[in-house]
Amino acid sequence: MNTHPLPGETAKQDSDVILVLAPRGRDKRTLSATLADYGDRVRDCNDFEAFIDGLDNAACGLAAAQSLGTRECERLAAWLREQPMWSDFPFIILNGASGPPTAVESLGNVTVLERPLRADVLRRAITAALRARDRQYQWRAQLGHQGDVEEALRVLNDTLESRISLRTQDLARANDSVMKEVRAREKTQDALAQSQKMESIGQLTGGLAHDFNNLLNVIMGSIELIDRATEDARIRRLAGNARQAVLRGARLTSQLLAFARSQTMDLRVTDVNELLSGMRDLLGLSLGATVKVVTYLDPSVPKAIADANQLELAILNLGINARDAMPGGGTVTLTTSLRRGSGDLPEGAYVVIAVADTGSGIAPAALSKVFDPFFTTKPVGKGTGLGLSQVYGIARQSGGTARIESELGKGTVVELWLSVAAADDQAATESPDATPSTQGNGDATPADILVIDDDHIVRNLIVECLQSLGYQVRQAADGESGLRLLKERAPDLLMVDFIMPGLNGAEVIERVRADLPDLPIILATGYVDAQVSAVLLRNELLLQKPFDIGDLAAMVRQALRRE
Repeated sequence: MNTHPLPGETAKQDSDVILVLAPRGRDKRTLSATLADYGDRVRDCNDFEAFIDGLDNAACGLAAAQSLGTRECERLAAWLREQPMWSDFPFIILNGASGPPTAVESLGNVTVLERPLRADVLRRAITAALRARDRQYQWRAQLGHQGDVEEALRVLNDTLESRISLRTQDLARANDSVMKEVRAREKTQDALAQSQKMESIGQLTGGLAHDFNNLLNVIMGSIELIDRATEDARIRRLAGNARQAVLRGARLTSQLLAFARSQTMDLRVTDVNELLSGMRDLLGLSLGATVKVVTYLDPSVPKAIADANQLELAILNLGINARDAMPGGGTVTLTTSLRRGSGDLPEGAYVVIAVADTGSGIAPAALSKVFDPFFTTKPVGKGTGLGLSQVYGIARQSGGTARIESELGKGTVVELWLSVAAADDQAATESPDATPSTQGNGDATPADILVIDDDHIVRNLIVECLQSLGYQVRQAADGESGLRLLKERAPDLLMVDFIMPGLNGAEVIERVRADLPDLPIILATGYVDAQVSAVLLRNELLLQKPFDIGDLAAMVRQALRRE
């Protein structure tokens, strides 16, 4: 609208123009997209000279902080000093990485927007600035003489301060909300990256452990055959030494498979408070007289799903790590609590077992690696680096996770998160009952066994062991050829490896079950993952590599009895 000028002023048209100074880079593109709704009311300036020249015909000025130096701010302040008394021109400054220049404070009516910039925050700031300028125009129209101008300006300034205060509070709340969202996003991204890293390492570790178990199985079987074929005491003693070495290697792969979440777990409803109470004496003896063990067990904590034996092993590992971090002695505190899942865990209730020490703590650079296999902060010869990775694997395979917090000089807290058992659960996934190892005696019931394994050394050994036990054996190097042999003549028992090229063991079993639902099947593997677990839930038998002839004989007899 047109208004009557005050004495000494030149009549001019009221303006609703938004003058923009963001000539370069991402700011220019972002502002162009955000301000598109304002249409031709937006005037872009390519440099500061165009910006200051256009202020006389603008309602507000919007500028990127990097476009305003001290000299530019001084020129803007000089322009403001030449404005009539009713004018309180609004500026909106987009803050930069180094913050706005100090001279911006001299501009008076300034709103500083922090990055990352949200479109709704910018629009609110522009709307408030245009509304304030419009009120200034209204006041100018109503004033008829100098006294009215001064009084009106005093009232206007009073109300502007309150409005600016309210607007600043709104912007501060909006900026706080943005920062919270950014921090939450960063935390989620970090958790996802850590989870993906651990998953990748787990897959690699599980594959290596599978191959190693195959080698151990060949060695173990060969030792057994040598032992059965000789009466020489010295040779049998040497074979016994080799057998012990194989068992030690099997324990190593068991730790690797625990990290990879690929070992057989006997998951059951477990009272963690009762388990921890029962471990006090064991922990006391294992940690020594210089370490005090304290427990704070929440009696309201429900039962959890866990393998009790593996959970005891995990807690003992954590206790030993805590003891090693306190060479001069200290306190290990075990607590239980009920918490809600977050981060990399699905929503739901979890029983949390925390093991805290008063030791030296872990450096931040090492904290993200402590669950990696073979990573250790201990001196050479003092640890394999498999303890915490095994703890992590046990927790993940139980449906939970492991988390760690540490501060140098203050100690470390490791938390095991376990899924809460449903109220009507009697037991979780049951692993097949272990069958005691007994020596085969060669009096096996005559039976035809089909062996499918892609590793010819392992396959030949299994065939020789079964033949030494008196069975008739056919063999195949892959799933497809095995299925062809099976169609030619159905065997009394099928023994199949899991990891094979083409059809894997689970897929072979699925096809066999379609035609021969009652055929006894043994799945032989050194690697247990979700697909193998699904097969086991259908009541198939699992023979864990490496195994000796006694294990093989007992498992075959068990399978044939099922028939």
